[in-house]
Amino acid sequence: MWARLGAGIVPGFFLAAALLGLVSWLLPGRWESTIMVGLLAFFPLWIGIVCAALRFSSGRRAWLCLGIAAVAGLSLLRLLQASGWVG
Repeated sequence: MWARLGAGIVPGFFLAAALLGLVSWLLPGRWESTIMVGLLAFFPLWIGIVCAALRFSSGRRAWLCLGIAAVAGLSLLRLLQASGWVG
């Protein structure tokens, strides 16, 4: 259980940040206008990811899945920024 909880806390934090970053950047208008809503939505999303991590069958699977999802989300954010699609 502790390994699954740790997976929800550490890579889950980065996954929540990546998801909210994607939403903030891909909405029409400037991303600065969505920062307050994103900050308010971050904690419930992160807690939801932590709860979802506890549903995995093992800690290793939770770390692997959430880690890959977090790296993919952050890589997509970086790719969008490097391509000039977002500010």
